Amino acid sequence: MCRNFKCRKVILAFADAFIISMAALIANFILSFAGKALDESSIIVSIAVSSICCIGSLLITGAYSKLWRYFNRKDYLTCVYGAIVGIFASASIVYIISRTLYPLYTMLHLMILTFGICLFRYMFKCTFINLVKAEPFKGKRTMVIGGGQACRTILKEIHNAQNSPYTGDKQVTLFDPVCIIDDNRDKVGTEIGGVQVVGTTAEIHRFIREKKIEQILFAIPSCLEDERKRILDICSDTKIPVKIVPFIGNLVFDSENKTIINQIRDIKVEDLLGREPIKFDNKDIRDFIGGKVCMVTGGGGSIGSELVRQIAKYNPERVIIVDIYENNAYDIEQELKMEYGDELSLVTLIASVRDYFRMNQIFDTYKPDVVFHAAAHKHVPLMEVSPMEAIKNNIIGTFNVATLAQYHNVEKFVMISTDKAVNPTNVMGASKRCCEMIVQYLAQQHEGRTEFVTTRFGNVLGSNGSVIPLFKRQIEQGKPVTVTHPDIIRYFMTIPEAVNLVMEAAAIANGGEIFVLDMGKPVKIVTLAENLIRMYGKEPYKDVEIKFTGLRPGEKIKEELLMNEEGLQKTSNKLIFIGKQIEIDERNFAFRLNALRNAALENNEKVAVDALHDMVPTFTTPEAFNSKELKKETMEKAAASA
Repeated sequence: MCRNFKCRKVILAFADAFIISMAALIANFILSFAGKALDESSIIVSIAVSSICCIGSLLITGAYSKLWRYFNRKDYLTCVYGAIVGIFASASIVYIISRTLYPLYTMLHLMILTFGICLFRYMFKCTFINLVKAEPFKGKRTMVIGGGQACRTILKEIHNAQNSPYTGDKQVTLFDPVCIIDDNRDKVGTEIGGVQVVGTTAEIHRFIREKKIEQILFAIPSCLEDERKRILDICSDTKIPVKIVPFIGNLVFDSENKTIINQIRDIKVEDLLGREPIKFDNKDIRDFIGGKVCMVTGGGGSIGSELVRQIAKYNPERVIIVDIYENNAYDIEQELKMEYGDELSLVTLIASVRDYFRMNQIFDTYKPDVVFHAAAHKHVPLMEVSPMEAIKNNIIGTFNVATLAQYHNVEKFVMISTDKAVNPTNVMGASKRCCEMIVQYLAQQHEGRTEFVTTRFGNVLGSNGSVIPLFKRQIEQGKPVTVTHPDIIRYFMTIPEAVNLVMEAAAIANGGEIFVLDMGKPVKIVTLAENLIRMYGKEPYKDVEIKFTGLRPGEKIKEELLMNEEGLQKTSNKLIFIGKQIEIDERNFAFRLNALRNAALENNEKVAVDALHDMVPTFTTPEAFNSKELKKETMEKAAASA
């Protein structure tokens, strides 16, 4: 590349020398009509001196330091400056040699050679370079949605890249803008960056067909969430790939991301959740975490590891990772060591929350100020087959860690719960509801200084238990996507949202609360699968089959976030609420919990599951719950159609 560039410099210098010589002859020829032409020896000296001086000055001003394909107005000015300096330098040298000035010839020579040098570069860029393009432009026919500033910037970047045959920006060459869609009818029929605004979002399907569109670019980064979801739903339904410009607040312009177009990404499932990302008060969290010893049980899991990452940002005194699975614990430990080095005091411990004496040793040694309890078994079908493990790990493990937190005067204990704890239809959900009751039981006692808090949220996109990684593997391997039931719906949130909810709950809690996130409208799993398939540029049921496998053991057709007894109380964050806790009968609860613990430790499955039903009155069978929900949905549909 360097050698080729030097070669082009030499070629350009020779071309400039030719232009300088021809400009001198033309200027002299014009002056001959007025009888003021130079003699032959003078013109030869002028050509020789001006060629050397002009090429030297052009070199100094930087006219040869820019690749031809990137020449712009500023670069043409360097040519003008170089020509002026060169001509006046050559006139001075000629004067020294011959003691004669040729002002008219000098000015005419300057104008002609300046015009010639600039014209040569312009013509070379516009014609010759296009003829020697290595590869023709092969961008996909793209519909741009949104005719605002982001659209204008993107079109300008694409236009610049298309005019540069040697561009290394392969991301830009993916786009060939064909039309623009905008809901502002005043813009319809106008052009933006040479691309016509053809219609509104209601006409997307029509123009997809008419313009033979191959991909859609959603270029409204500041669009309101309801409108965003509406448009993206239409785009997803077109069965062609969709790319999206991130929120303006997420755009980064640095040495690696100099343009908007390099930050365009494929549409993500969370873009279709129908609500804006939850915003949290980082100041509250920083004040709460800063200078504290924070322990995270299950710190290697998807939620636990993200908790550890977020805690590390707020300058804690120490972070303690506790996990029974050494591989995950090792991975997050190495990640944090690479990120923070010696700046973060980090301890990684392999231990089980079931082991009371080991956990007591950890509390006694490291004296945590805050405990985030994320350790749990959470796969519903697996826990239906092995209910003893859910009881031992979730219930007994939570009781161990929570009571030790109380005994060691931990400042706050934060338990991670799930929407499956509400009116549970499976052992996993019932075990988590029992964990909530344990936390409430300890909060009611008001013994010690520990404040107990529970956070409850729905399915987490991208977590180890999420359907999204499974769907992606199935699509990428060319296998059918498996959905248990066409009517199954779930609430969803992102991992960062879940973790920030936990941390803000810890920051603002006074003890005894269940924090519940307003997660917007629930999403049908089959719709999620269809949208994900379309994001891969495939058509559901045609390119990728969707199989309905039937509800799994213990699976509910619809999850809930609140029990009937729980009301909602607002917090400082408009999307976070406090569920009113149900009063726990402490004496009766302790007796039943002891019976459940003994049955689990004896691996007496029937007695333990029966005891769990006694502990959690809302624990019902999935058949009873699902039949009631399906009947209710049928009645609602019938009423709507009537």
